Amino acid sequence: MAKIDKFIGSLIKQGEGLTIEFKECRNSLNRDVYQTVCAFANRHGGHILLGVNDSGKVTGVEPTAIEQIKKDFTTAINNPQKIDPPCYLSIDEVSHGKNKLLHIYVPESSQVHRCNGRILDRNEDGDLDITSHTRLVAALYQRKQTVYCENRVFPFASIDDLRHDLIDKCRQIASVRRQDHPWVRLDNLDLLKSAQLYQTDPVSGKSGITLAGILLLGKDSLLLSAVPYHRTDLILRKVNLDRYDDRDLVETNLIESYERIMAFVAKHLPDPFFLEGDTRISLRDAIFREIASNILIHREYTNAFPAKVIIERGQVRTENSNKPHGFGALNLLTFTPFPKNPVIARFFREIGRADELGSGVRNLMKYGRIYGGTDPELIEGDVFKTTLKVPEFGFSEETASSNFSLNKSGQVNGQVNGQVNGQVAAVDEKWVLMALKACIEPQKSSEIQKIVGIKHRETFQRKYLDSLLADGLLEHTVPDKPQSRLQKYRLTAKGREYLKNK
Repeated sequence: MAKIDKFIGSLIKQGEGLTIEFKECRNSLNRDVYQTVCAFANRHGGHILLGVNDSGKVTGVEPTAIEQIKKDFTTAINNPQKIDPPCYLSIDEVSHGKNKLLHIYVPESSQVHRCNGRILDRNEDGDLDITSHTRLVAALYQRKQTVYCENRVFPFASIDDLRHDLIDKCRQIASVRRQDHPWVRLDNLDLLKSAQLYQTDPVSGKSGITLAGILLLGKDSLLLSAVPYHRTDLILRKVNLDRYDDRDLVETNLIESYERIMAFVAKHLPDPFFLEGDTRISLRDAIFREIASNILIHREYTNAFPAKVIIERGQVRTENSNKPHGFGALNLLTFTPFPKNPVIARFFREIGRADELGSGVRNLMKYGRIYGGTDPELIEGDVFKTTLKVPEFGFSEETASSNFSLNKSGQVNGQVNGQVNGQVAAVDEKWVLMALKACIEPQKSSEIQKIVGIKHRETFQRKYLDSLLADGLLEHTVPDKPQSRLQKYRLTAKGREYLKNK
């Protein structure tokens, strides 16, 4: 806490400027707070301190008003009638001396934002309305296009070059998370426009799918044409240290890339039992959800350096091309989150695969410490590197090299059953056995569902079949195309061992 107080004190000492703004806001929010949010997002980002007057005197925020101020702020910045496109920001309560302050960090955005329909830019210590200044507005758009490659417009890429099944899937996921989600009422083109995946180039005047749209939803042929070096290399290296024990080279859209990363991790890392309060959570999934989304969201896509996830004995390392805003190890108490690809990040948040800016790193540090016994290490540079300690849970060279094809010495039940409990502990064992026996020969999901007698297709897929896949008891017959109409499921070596010992 002393470090945070020191950081806030340093902001106050610097005084108002291009990236620092004070607002008194003793009992409620000033209306011009949102103008500053807009101006900061359009320029270089910045810090807003509520409870400090223009001269830098700390007046504090009334403690009884803090919760209402937070609520009002969160509601407004997510309202497109106030800020368009909406911002996803947090407002943090901090102490300075005896006073309570509120701190808002506004990152630079890849979009041009409007506040109440007006475009604002930051000029020294003031917010400047540039809506009627055509030259300034054009320069602002051009600067955004240059800094953020995700906004590059591909006018010759049509909506037919995107995966419509993937758009429908994302719309459905968003609607499950929020029944009144606006995507539900939009057709595919309007959804793309709403998500900033279809834009107009302010220089050429041409409209089209952006690089972000291609990365998220493009067919593989279009994706590899636009970004030929796009790939995520997933490597298991525990026995064969010169090469690898298992590998998945992922060269598809970011939605399915995320799923492939999570499946690879579930295949090769244990998931120990853990209670948070009265609720059981998957430490492994909580950690690698953040790692997977960060690898895909914060990558510098103009760089040909391939992203890597390398699972080794006792640790996992990741490497990702990066446009750094600092160098060296990240300090959780003082680091400032910076969005590398805000449009992609926002899309991931809408489908529940990412959290608010900065909270993912905090979750990674929190759960990583519990999972591996020590703090994860995050190093920022031209290549962003993460090192996370992980438990081994009895892996031996024999088990690693044979990919869970274990001996009969009694070690089998301990390992296989221990890992099955990670995903399907809540599933009836009778059903598990029926499903596995059904897949001795490859079967379609509909055929497995019919055999075991579960009526609801989505429940069957999400709660049961996906659990067996994640535990490595079943595998796809067409692993590179999970949504293929030819897709079937078959037993793995681990699944056969499980059946043999029942």
